[in-house]
Amino acid sequence: MNNLFYNLIIKLGSIDNTALFAASIIPYSIFLFYLYKIKSINKFVKTGFSLTVLFVFITIVVSIFALNYYDKSLVEIDFLHGSAEFFLTLSDFIILLGFIKMSNKIEVNNS
Repeated sequence: MNNLFYNLIIKLGSIDNTALFAASIIPYSIFLFYLYKIKSINKFVKTGFSLTVLFVFITIVVSIFALNYYDKSLVEIDFLHGSAEFFLTLSDFIILLGFIKMSNKIEVNNS
């Protein structure tokens, strides 16, 4: 059983996921489209989820820069990787602020 699982992991690790990564923008765009239609969700949450697209864009640009300038992948250059990941942290923080604001507006009915 362990050998089967190990072989499956090795097989999955050898698959190039570039096309899957590029195609993932389609369902995320649909998600953003319907998210902006919901009136009960505040602008912080919507902006935070939109900033995730900015994170992906910046990660791609910085990754290309790292490959061309340093001849290494992004994960091998800590300050560039950390700079790119900062935008994910920023978007997550804004989403969190939005949900905190939404939860503070919920009325609690104690009977």
